Amino acid sequence: MKEVILEFYKLRHKHLLLMITGFLGVEILWAFMAIAMSISRNPGAGGWEPLLLMLSSMNGLFIPILTAVCVSRICDMEHKGNTWKLLSSLSVKRSRLYFAKFVCAAGFLCYIFLLQTGAIWLFGSVNRFPQPVPFVLLFRSFMGSFLTSLVVAALQQWISLAVKNQAFALCLGMAGGFLGLAADLFPEGIRRIFIWSYFTGLSPVVQTYTGETMIFHIRKAVEILPLMGVAAVMGVLLFWLGNMHISYKDI
Repeated sequence: MKEVILEFYKLRHKHLLLMITGFLGVEILWAFMAIAMSISRNPGAGGWEPLLLMLSSMNGLFIPILTAVCVSRICDMEHKGNTWKLLSSLSVKRSRLYFAKFVCAAGFLCYIFLLQTGAIWLFGSVNRFPQPVPFVLLFRSFMGSFLTSLVVAALQQWISLAVKNQAFALCLGMAGGFLGLAADLFPEGIRRIFIWSYFTGLSPVVQTYTGETMIFHIRKAVEILPLMGVAAVMGVLLFWLGNMHISYKDI
């Protein structure tokens, strides 16, 4: 617990929370403007389902980049300050430090999706969507996006701590954003290899076409659970491998 508190303390002058809020605000504003334009052209097109699907798709582009920046800022302190040897001399196990940094990143990611979920609720209420607030759908959307971002964070943390030059980790984040945006164009088998595709893969809402009519379909929880299990296994494996690598890495 002390290590986790220390990680947040070291970020006190980094303005990371402000940067995250501003970056997320751009995504939310973009999504809301697109939905508002759709509603103005076709008043019957407004609803919770298209809004949730829109943000799930945009999360595939924005969240990998935001996660890469967030994790890089958390991990870069040890490289710039050259504190690895100092921490080792103070008998701070690198495995505990690794876990503390991941918990710190998870806290920021949780804030991101709580803020996003609140914005969805506010937008729907202001625009007076005819359906009641779908709290179950909002929760499922939150859990799917949060789980996926944790797996992405596990990969980004491994890279950020293993490679001193953070440009490599940031490039991985940008590549992940591209894959998250374009992943739905890939065949199913290839798509599931890339964790960034799970932002839309774990969305509770999908769209199908009947002729020229677009229909929004709500998937049952049991349809998504196997994929959530795959994502969880990937996250645990990436975290364990990264922790082992950094813990025994020569400093």
